[in-house]
Amino acid sequence: MVIDEVQRQPELFPLLRVLMDQSNEPGRFLLLGSASPSLQRQAGESLLGRIETIEVQGFDIQETQPQNAAWQPDVVNRLWLRGGFPRSYLADSDEDSFVWRHQAISNHVQIDLPQFGLNVAAPAMLRFWNMLAHYHGQIWSAANPARSMGVSEPTIRRYLDLLTQTMMVRQLQPWHENLGKRQVKAPKIYFRDTGLLHALMNVQTSAQLAVHPQCGASWEGFALEQVLRLAKPDRAYFWATHQGAELDLLMFKGHQRVGVAFKRTDAPKLTPSMRIAQTDLRLDDLYVVYPGLHRYPLAEGVEAVPLWALLPPIGES
Repeated sequence: MVIDEVQRQPELFPLLRVLMDQSNEPGRFLLLGSASPSLQRQAGESLLGRIETIEVQGFDIQETQPQNAAWQPDVVNRLWLRGGFPRSYLADSDEDSFVWRHQAISNHVQIDLPQFGLNVAAPAMLRFWNMLAHYHGQIWSAANPARSMGVSEPTIRRYLDLLTQTMMVRQLQPWHENLGKRQVKAPKIYFRDTGLLHALMNVQTSAQLAVHPQCGASWEGFALEQVLRLAKPDRAYFWATHQGAELDLLMFKGHQRVGVAFKRTDAPKLTPSMRIAQTDLRLDDLYVVYPGLHRYPLAEGVEAVPLWALLPPIGES
């Protein structure tokens, strides 16, 4: 049985619990819905131990590359520009995609959020969302946005949490351990779909994106989401110290510690920050992901890896 938009009918959860307990047969119910706080709360209270949650996102680079074909950079650039929402990615033109994304943002604020029981004025949330685009890829601080919008810092943090819970924004948490150094303890903010980010940045074409001041930060967020989708780590963080050392992504997979740095450059090089992260965090491997063509070593335990190299070989699923 398939139940769509289940978050709109919270009274179903007690009934579903009874029906699930009547049989041990798995997979009898497929519940579809947005990742809203009301859905999470009901599932956590009523169906604990009875459900498996599967997060369905937009297209990724593996899904958009043609089957059994060589790597196609134009396809990736299109995904980066338009984002992974199917109707945005598959639109007939960049202009049509841009219009769809603007409408999606408006609908999410004016229709979706109120249906989830989130009582935030639409103009305020739209203003905050536009402001948040300037924080993409940066360490979060609520002080400046709160001052700009004339609200309290707890209110701004609530706005951010709302967009995080509806899977629009990722708060990448900091990793810190006893290293004898002052480490950053605030999250970094990323838009999970760069198509929505570019709509808020008023970027409509690849040419406009290439000269935009936030082009590098946009690509970092895009590559980070692809790595997380394909690597499927147990846990993921970023790491930074107040002395300037930083690692864009720290992934834990079993007992392994894997670091990732993102560089939008043709030929990335080893940096002092990478060396510090490799030593202080005791990394098993450190990869520098960049939008190039060739894979090559930078130092012992450090390798430059093109984004395409994350994909399985042709012919493998």
